[in-house]
Amino acid sequence: MDKKIINKLSIALYEPRIPQNTGNIGRTCLAFDFDLHLILPLGFEINNKRLKRAGLDYWKYINLELHESFAHYSKFINPSRIIGFSKEGGIPLSKIEFQSNDSLLFGREDLGLPSHVKNKCDFMATIPMPGKSNSKNDNGVRSLNLSVACGIASFCSFNCLNHVEH
Repeated sequence: MDKKIINKLSIALYEPRIPQNTGNIGRTCLAFDFDLHLILPLGFEINNKRLKRAGLDYWKYINLELHESFAHYSKFINPSRIIGFSKEGGIPLSKIEFQSNDSLLFGREDLGLPSHVKNKCDFMATIPMPGKSNSKNDNGVRSLNLSVACGIASFCSFNCLNHVEH
């Protein structure tokens, strides 16, 4: 029997561009009992068939909030912490002590989070990538897919707060 989730979190997407990523992230949110916040403008219509296909038949069950701007989102979730995610320069994900009601904020697939949004976050986090490209390794990856990054962060934050046995 599943335990009731006491320490709830949320995922927020800043101006997402790709409907399939957003659909997959919505499904991940439902699996972890997270709320999903979408900060407008979106790069697609909210009734996009690719969004709903990626979210399968779960899309109608997702606790979804649409926000007209970052300011609206941050006011809506206040006093929760906003943890921004970036491909570099943040606190490693494994070092973060998550708190109930934290909101994990991810940027656009093409541009990430703009600096004015990063500056409003309580702090920035990063998912370490040993295979990341750098000056010595041109064969590595530049970044993770948005839905993959959200999945990793969802599992780590949920596990940290709810002490799930693996």
